[in-house]
Amino acid sequence: MARGAEQAVARSVTRTGLDGKAPDDPVRARLHALRTGLEAGLIGASGLVERLLIGLLTGGHLLIEGAPGLAKTRAVKRLAEGLDTGFARIQCTPDLMPADLTGTTVWRPDGGRFEFLAGPLFHSLVLVDEVNRAPPKVQSALLEAMAEQQVTVAGTTHPLPDPFMVVATQNPIEHAGTFPLPEAQLDRFLLHVVVEMPDEASERRILDLVEGEMNQEAAAMPVRLTVDELRAARAAALKTHVSPALKDFLVRLVAATRGGPAAPDLRGAIEHPVSPRGTLALMLAGKARAYLHGRDHVVPDDVVALAGDALAHRLALTWRAAAEGQTARALVAGLLDRVHPL
Repeated sequence: MARGAEQAVARSVTRTGLDGKAPDDPVRARLHALRTGLEAGLIGASGLVERLLIGLLTGGHLLIEGAPGLAKTRAVKRLAEGLDTGFARIQCTPDLMPADLTGTTVWRPDGGRFEFLAGPLFHSLVLVDEVNRAPPKVQSALLEAMAEQQVTVAGTTHPLPDPFMVVATQNPIEHAGTFPLPEAQLDRFLLHVVVEMPDEASERRILDLVEGEMNQEAAAMPVRLTVDELRAARAAALKTHVSPALKDFLVRLVAATRGGPAAPDLRGAIEHPVSPRGTLALMLAGKARAYLHGRDHVVPDDVVALAGDALAHRLALTWRAAAEGQTARALVAGLLDRVHPL
């Protein structure tokens, strides 16, 4: 799309923000236009779209879980179309090697030296499809990249691009040939998003959308955010205010997973509670959500909306709780009924 058309779309979005408020800067207007373009090609996936943008604004990584055919890969590829950055897709298989992600060194006889050939991780947006099919060695290489934004090959450390974001997908219904992600790896994901089956009305609209794309070229994204615009949006989102009372709410909510005063009866259900990294992740995600909704401060609704995605994958239940059918998400939802903002 021509730059002039992009600017026209951004101007039209500037008139109203997501909460009926006018965005106060052109970068936020273009971010809203990006969201509109994503939602136009992803029927019934507004929650997933919002969380992808939260990942962009925080520099956090996302794990998307859902049954086959729920447009997980399509969502990330469409996001890549709206960003003027590098994009790579890694299809995980049991025979994948760490070098397939990080790259490797090769000998150049003509120059008499080794040369490093960068792998697909050296892109700003990386889609790791079916991450639980990758063997542990590959998952370890991915862990360093996600945690430290660098990879080490043959004893040499190479920095990854800035910005850098990993979006991994996994299929929950197949177990043969898979390697469950260890708790340390799960903790590196800012959000764990579970994609549910669409309702009948949404699925009917999906049929119309796909049929239309079969008969003509799919609609292009209305904008392409540059690296500078993305960095500016990140800086603005980071300045979103979090009141002391809301910080207290965050701390009390996470402390409840450790059997705090709000939920002493949960000590027997939780083997590993949420660490301070979870508290920080929920705060940063709340800041990004507030920014997307045109606010300069975080409200309790931001915390409540994101608590399940930010905290549940950081909880490890005891075997007894799991055998009784309890789930981490249900536990977090129960905590939200007990712990309230002051």
